[in-house]
Formats: sequence, structure tokens, C-alpha cells
Amino acid sequence: MTGAEKNTRLIVAGLLLGIFMAAMDNTIVATAMGKIISDLGGLEYFVWVTSAYMVAVMAGMPIFGKLSDMYGRKRFFVFGLTVFILGSALCGIAQDIVQLSIFRAIQGIGGGALLPIAFTIVFDIFPPEKRGKMTGLLGAVFGSSSVFGPLLGAYITEYISWHWVFYVNVPIGLLSLFLIIRYYQESKSHQKQKIDWTGAATLVISVVSLMFALELGGKEYDWNSVQILGLFGLFAVALAVFIFAERRASEPIISFWMFKKRLFAASQILAFLYGATFIILTVFIPIFVQAVYGGSAANAGLILTPMMLGSVAGSAIGGIYVTKVSFRNLMTISVFSFAAGMLLLGMMGPETARWMLTVYMVLAGFGVGFSFSLLPTSSTHKLEPQYRGSANSTNSFARSLGMTIGVTVFGAIQSSTFTNELQKGLGGSSDQVGDPSAVFQAGARETIPPQVLDQIVGAMSSSITYTFMLALIPIAAAVVTVFFMGNERVEVPARKPDIHSSAN
Repeated sequence: MTGAEKNTRLIVAGLLLGIFMAAMDNTIVATAMGKIISDLGGLEYFVWVTSAYMVAVMAGMPIFGKLSDMYGRKRFFVFGLTVFILGSALCGIAQDIVQLSIFRAIQGIGGGALLPIAFTIVFDIFPPEKRGKMTGLLGAVFGSSSVFGPLLGAYITEYISWHWVFYVNVPIGLLSLFLIIRYYQESKSHQKQKIDWTGAATLVISVVSLMFALELGGKEYDWNSVQILGLFGLFAVALAVFIFAERRASEPIISFWMFKKRLFAASQILAFLYGATFIILTVFIPIFVQAVYGGSAANAGLILTPMMLGSVAGSAIGGIYVTKVSFRNLMTISVFSFAAGMLLLGMMGPETARWMLTVYMVLAGFGVGFSFSLLPTSSTHKLEPQYRGSANSTNSFARSLGMTIGVTVFGAIQSSTFTNELQKGLGGSSDQVGDPSAVFQAGARETIPPQVLDQIVGAMSSSITYTFMLALIPIAAAVVTVFFMGNERVEVPARKPDIHSSAN
């Protein structure tokens, strides 16, 4: 192995560590939230712990992507790592829920720089024939992190301390920081451009308004309350100003001309739709396992492993064949596998065997896995290096937006359906149920009367599978979108003939 090859592998290792750390952070914290609230208090504010991170990540993605095009990838990836490590250390020493939310926002600023820039660096340092395999590897890490996070979070919280859910990022981040600073030597050929401050400001305002409206609506405030309607109104106004400003800007944060490319536009729509539907599997399958099968929190995290393995396989296969098969054909395999898995999951019931659930998860995970490697690649297809950061960050932004809207909308549907099914099963009254959350606790389940337990389990099962069935609607939209991708694929430059071989 040459020195250059060794350096490249160490750079990739640094990128993988950064992606894994940032992508896993939301899911690993979610499983520790109960213990965090019991220690810090502030139950009425716990939603801000998640919202602050997601808002900062989404607002930062397009901005950092554009800045990396203008001033270089390395400095902003290093900036993102440094801020993320600092935010993680601060989260671990938070004394109350408000402090934790602020420190999570600091984490999110760093995460917004890490996720899109890592994929862009891969496109910069690898030739076209190797990009597919490498994005497949990065995509596999990105996909598996969302499934591995709950398992790791449950283990750390139960056997160590919730503080280490955040502290664990520090050694990982420092190793990533060392590898990138030491071995990544970036090209200095960057174009000086003017920063679109108006676009950046209105983008942040619109994203923050939408995120808080979705997070707080139906929880802290009614959907028709002045606060929520005001946030949606602010989002609409800021978005309109953003679009107007971007069309007039010489160097916009999000380049709308990219959406004139059919492949790019289709890739962003698919990222949004996949994000909105895959997130509900990672949220509701653990709930299904705990409530219907009576498993523990740790087992609920462990049972997601087959879906993680399926997504890793799909991402790797998509990356390997991207130079041989068109994006559309590969994504056709992806979307039909995803649809089949979601349909089968939607047909489950309390009597469904666990091994069947495992098969369904592998099928759905396999389909989604393709998107982790293919959509970042298709988003930057045939773009000049100075636009790759912006393109990749737009794709990451679309997926994150889909995840946020998906978990909010489908979460509200599942909750409402569960309540209605429970009341219907108990003759319109839920007084005899007590606390339905007792169904998640193995010891407490034994205290629930058998007929009531059956009603709770049945209502939980039907509400979750009904939600999976509804998720087929955006997946159907993804099927249609795939056919608009065209026949493009990654083209590998022809190798120059070996002069010595020709002479012989």
C-alpha cells in the first residue's frame, strides 16, 4: 500500500467517524430522555432538547455547504467537529433542561456542517469509478447510525449514565479531528464569491419557524392556536422572501438552477419522501415490540438490527453498481423493496411471529439503503466542484426536512388512532385503562386485567400498522418520482491504453 493510499483510508476513517457521530446523536438521545427528565426535571420543556438540535442542523446544512464551496471543505468540516465536540461536552454537564437545550443547539450547529461536507469531500478526493463504493460506505454508516443509536443509547443509559450519551462523542470526535487535520490536504483552488446574507438569514428564520411549529403543535399548543398559526405565518413570509432573494442573488445559498436538472430535482424529492417514511420505522417498530410483544427497551433497540443490516447491504450494493446501472434502475429496485417491506409491516398484528417482523424489516431496510448512497451521488452528478457542497447540503436538508415532517404528521396520526381504537374497544370509555404506558413495563403489564391488556395491545398494534399503511402514500409518490430520474449513470473515464503492452 502506498503512502497516498494509506492517507486516503485514514481520511475516509475520519469522515466515517464524523458522520456516525452526528447522524446517531438524535436517536441515541431519544432513548435516554426518560432518565434525563427524571434527573433534570423540566418535563414541559423536554421537546426543546430534540428540537434545538434538529433546528440547528437543518438551518446550518445549506449555509455550510455553500461556504465549503466558497472557502474549502476542510476548514468547515474541522469547524463542525470542534463545535460538535464542545457541544457534546457541555451537554454532559448540563444542570437543567434549558441548559441542555442550549447546548444541544450548539451541537446542532456542528452537525449541520459535518453531514453534507463529508459526502462532498469523498467526491473531491476519489475519481468517478470509486465514488460509488465510497458513498455506499458513507451511506451505510449514515443509515445504520439511526438504527444503532437507540440500542447504544439504551445500553449506556441503563448500565453507565445518561451523561455518557453525550460524552461518548468526545473521543470519537477527537479521533476524527486528528485524522482530518493530519491527513486531509485540500486543493487550494476555490473561487471567492459573495455571501448571500439575506438568503442565509431568511432561510434560518423559515426553517426555525417551521420546525418549532411542527414540534410544538398539538403538544405545547393547539394546532389552531395563535402561537402555532403565527409560526406557520412567519415560515410562509420568510420562505417567500428567501425565494425572492435567491432568484436575485449572484451566489445564492440554494441554487435554484440546479432544480432545472431533472435528475437533481427528482433526487431532492426522493430524499424528502424517503426521510419522511423511514423515520417512522425507527420510531414505531421499537414501540410495537415493547407494547405488543412485551419486550424491554434494550430488546426494542436490538430488534432494529436486521433493518440496519438490510440498509447497509442496500447502500453497499447501490454504491457498487452505480457505475454500471442507471440511477433510475437502481432506485426502482430500492423503492419497490421499500414499498413491499412497508406493506408487509402494515399487515402485521399481535399474532405476527417475530421472525416475520425481522424479514419485513430486512426488506424495508434494504430498499431504503440504496437511497443513502445513490441520492448524494445523483445530486452532484455532472456538477463542477464549486457546486458540490451546495448540492450535497440541499440533499441532506431535504432528507432532514422529510424526517421532521414525517415523524410529526405520522406521530399525530398514530396517537389519535390509538386513542380512538382504545375507546372503541372499551365501549367509548377509557377510565378502566389507567395509564396505558404501563404496557411498556414488563412488571406493570401483569397488574393490568387481561381483557384490558388485550384492548391496549390491540389498539397499539392497529394504530401503528395503520400508520405504516398510510406511509405507502408518500412511497407511491416516490415510485412515480423515480421514473423521472432519466437514464443517467456515473460515467467512468476510459482507461488510457498501456503503451508498453501495445508494443509487446
